[in-house]
Amino acid sequence: MVEELVALSAAEAAERIRRGALRAEELVAACLARTRALEGRLHAWAFLDPDYALARARAADAERLEGGPVGPLHGVPVGVTDLLDTADMPTQRGSPLHAGRTPSRDAAVVARLRAAGAVVIGKTATTELGAGAEARTRNPHDPARTAGGSSGGAAAAVAAGFVPLAVGSQGNGSTIRAASFCGVWGFKPTHGLIPRTGMLVRSRALDHVGLFARSVEDLALLAETLAGWDERDPDTRPRARFPFVEAVATEPPLPPLLAFVRTPHWERADEATRAAFGELLARLGSHVEEVELAPSAADAWAWHRTIMDAELAASLEPEWDKGRARLTPALRARLERGRRVRALDYQRALARVPALVESLTELFEQRYDALLTPAAPGTAPPAPATGDPVFATLWTLCGMPAVSVPLLAGADGLPLGVQLVGARGADARLLRTARWLVARLRAEGLGEAEAGD
Repeated sequence: MVEELVALSAAEAAERIRRGALRAEELVAACLARTRALEGRLHAWAFLDPDYALARARAADAERLEGGPVGPLHGVPVGVTDLLDTADMPTQRGSPLHAGRTPSRDAAVVARLRAAGAVVIGKTATTELGAGAEARTRNPHDPARTAGGSSGGAAAAVAAGFVPLAVGSQGNGSTIRAASFCGVWGFKPTHGLIPRTGMLVRSRALDHVGLFARSVEDLALLAETLAGWDERDPDTRPRARFPFVEAVATEPPLPPLLAFVRTPHWERADEATRAAFGELLARLGSHVEEVELAPSAADAWAWHRTIMDAELAASLEPEWDKGRARLTPALRARLERGRRVRALDYQRALARVPALVESLTELFEQRYDALLTPAAPGTAPPAPATGDPVFATLWTLCGMPAVSVPLLAGADGLPLGVQLVGARGADARLLRTARWLVARLRAEGLGEAEAGD
């Protein structure tokens, strides 16, 4: 019974709860049983109170029975990164400097989850202040390997069946590579699509909320729930609510055409990854073309580092002033580097991003539905390192939506994600293209299941 329940998608679980075929308490109890069996090896949770989680589930059941509002995620258990504020649970941000911290109000996305009826059952583990070089969470496919960072806890919780949905973050590659390593779907939306109010700010220019699920339909459901304007996040803007679920369920008007992009760092992909992508391109045939990026793109990784280092040092100045001796040496060195960034170099890096975005946008306007590239250089490396974000950096810098699709496996049998990147604002179209890609490859005998073989 536990195995059946924890395998349910969020959409399936919500539908069963809505019609009374499943109680939220049953589903949360199954997720907690799964957690008891595996958490000692995986360390996906930063905070979890099973009794409280069950109490919230019982409250959701009672609300439904009493005729109260039933939202799209009513009774569905969700995990949220320890970087997001929760008024009823500690938010300690992966650092002893914030031990015992309990905020007075929920982050915007947490409030939206609760309004949709979700049961936020716990806080998933993150790296130190979301910027550390090591992570305690282990990979469900091989506990000797990392689950990634800084959202490895969220990715591992979904992959292990602790929750069907989780919310993380990305300032470089935290969502995309964690999803790739753990063999789940990971989605980094357009910058500003989902508000970051109540999330630890590391870089206003680069911070994104990230989403994890076991299907693209669940990603669409979660994105539809969380997207929208928040007056407290200056990078969001008023917009009509977009029907992600409906859009993803429709067939593309024409078969999509993908642009395979090696990026200037293709040599950092390991041999097995290069071979797997060679086979993927052969299977896609006329549906993919190789494209070279504009020469200016080669500098994007340096621009990202300049912006991230400077903004991280500024954002974490209180931690620097009050507790630098308690920071790990790696993070302390990173903040020292950021404090040395010249204002001219920082402003110059920021100023060059719009032209780069425009050059990439032209690819979509000309003919392509999405860009295709690895989500990570290879499968998950040994813990506690979090892995190389190099294949996510460019798209994070440009604020473009990206999704990691659990399609491939490395030579060691561990998951290897395929990353699709869309034009800014074309998030639903990107997810629809990802669904098409999976369906296309399943028809040819290559699909999501192979990522877990």
